[in-house]
Amino acid sequence: MKMWKDTYKVGVEIIDEQHKELFRRISEFLFSLRNEGHWEDKLPKVKETLEFMQGYVVIHFEDEEEYQKKINYPELMIHKEIHDQFKREMITFSERFNDSDFDEVQVQKFARTLLAWLIKHVAGDDKKIADFIRAQ
Repeated sequence: MKMWKDTYKVGVEIIDEQHKELFRRISEFLFSLRNEGHWEDKLPKVKETLEFMQGYVVIHFEDEEEYQKKINYPELMIHKEIHDQFKREMITFSERFNDSDFDEVQVQKFARTLLAWLIKHVAGDDKKIADFIRAQ
């Protein structure tokens, strides 16, 4: 299942490569959740994805914000707040999962939320960066 589309490109190699990696990881995560099998067998992938997201989005967001500073992107502070909100949500999801022993219903909800957020953010918020670059 390939979720990345070239229309998501911002036009900045490091950002586009990081976005591709995020889409690849989330795609693998969703595929593993939808596969037949026992929930307990899926938990390692759930935990791996959660750990990856918590670490990788911080690196990605820092790189993206650094680039925005470099080009004097006028919506940097708004974009940074969107990133900060997502990081808080990741922490909340992680705590909720740990408290519920990774309840399947909550993980499925998280997966849908994660995919929807990624598409909305990359295709919407991050596309504004590409539009700004092209306008310069």
